[in-house]
Amino acid sequence: MLKKRELHESAELFELMTHPEVFPYVRQKAHSAEEFAFMTRQLMVEEHFGKTVSRTITDDWGKPIGVIALFDVADGAGFLGTWIGKPYQGKGYNQKAKVEFFKELFFELGFQTVFMKVRKVNKQSQRAVEKLGYAIDAKELHPALYAQVNSGDIPFELFKVDKDNFYLYLATQTNEEEQAI
Repeated sequence: MLKKRELHESAELFELMTHPEVFPYVRQKAHSAEEFAFMTRQLMVEEHFGKTVSRTITDDWGKPIGVIALFDVADGAGFLGTWIGKPYQGKGYNQKAKVEFFKELFFELGFQTVFMKVRKVNKQSQRAVEKLGYAIDAKELHPALYAQVNSGDIPFELFKVDKDNFYLYLATQTNEEEQAI
């Protein structure tokens, strides 16, 4: 489902990223496969220095289908960026990838908070975040941060996932699965 980024998958991911329904919402836009490979190499270096965490999302057979990353890492927090290639959207990969990524971030890497800023025009991503049982609307909890992410030309919604809420979500899911048996 998730694996560390590798340069050899750049061309395949670039093709998925450039779809007109995906590209506008990608944080790190590349206009060629070479530029995408260069950006991937930069992310790998940034991860080495603790500035980002980036993983490739794979399908059930290990084929690269998207990217999930934590950017602007500081003080145990960061901003989530996720995209999945158009042919793989709506198949549950987004939610599965987020759960696996949050497990790694919170329980292996020691993060406390993940913020998600979603463009107000991106209704599909807003619906996806609202389906997450562990994400909360953060604009009232963090008004200064909400104002900061909305200081530019593009308006965003702000959501937050913290370690405690995510842990409670996992515990609830485990209890529901045990009761179903």
